[in-house]
Amino acid sequence: MKLQFTKMHGLGNDFVLINAIHQEALPSLAPFCKNYSDRRFGIGFDQALILRPSKSADFKMEIFNADGSNVEMCGNGIRCLAKYIWDRRLSDKRELTIETLAGIIRPVKEGDLIQVDMGEPILDAPSIPVNLEGKVREYPLKALDREFLITCVSMGNPHAIIFVEDIQSFPVEKYGPVIENHPLFPKRINVEFVRITDRSNIYVRVWERGAGETLACGTGACATAVAAHINSLADRKVTVHLSGGDLLIHWSDKDNHVYMTGPAVEVYTGEVTL
Repeated sequence: MKLQFTKMHGLGNDFVLINAIHQEALPSLAPFCKNYSDRRFGIGFDQALILRPSKSADFKMEIFNADGSNVEMCGNGIRCLAKYIWDRRLSDKRELTIETLAGIIRPVKEGDLIQVDMGEPILDAPSIPVNLEGKVREYPLKALDREFLITCVSMGNPHAIIFVEDIQSFPVEKYGPVIENHPLFPKRINVEFVRITDRSNIYVRVWERGAGETLACGTGACATAVAAHINSLADRKVTVHLSGGDLLIHWSDKDNHVYMTGPAVEVYTGEVTL
């Protein structure tokens, strides 16, 4: 079979987007992602985004990691999905509603950028999920030869935030997979290694569950901003500097929602024979 796709990225966090509204006969997505996410022998991508019709929102987004696992939410991915919808005039609404496993998410056009209401952060450990009780703030976790203090937040998917001094030389690839698969996290976890420079600027490297180190993570940027604020390290409005670029994050004290603003880029369209 032939499968049409669109390659997109948000700050270098890259995706293949498959329009299942007009292309309903899809392959089994887990093996597709394992085979075609490879950057030498396939298309190369961090996640696959599947655009489907929805009975409860304007559209539905399904997300599959490079390892084939199905995940709840992706901040960079939903900006790319919204851009795809607007560019192809599938909707003329300035604000969309997108059904995800994390609930209804609302992207809004903001000039050349896209703002997304990411909803309220989840801080209760069993709901993240983490095998602890209450809030997980600066909790000691042993990984290999080091002990880290982790703060955990869910933005529809789970994140462990770790504050470090030297982010550029930190061995993310060494500790990331160990923390991701730690028994404390029943559904595995995304890991953010973070350096705070001042109360408005946060630098982050991301180890993404099921994908490895990525250039950016929208939900991770949101979770990091929340973690920095509850640890009294940053204000509610911050710029999160990721390896692929910057996101503006605002954790509103009016509705407790986290708002993420950033770009989305279409790279090319293609067709692969499976």
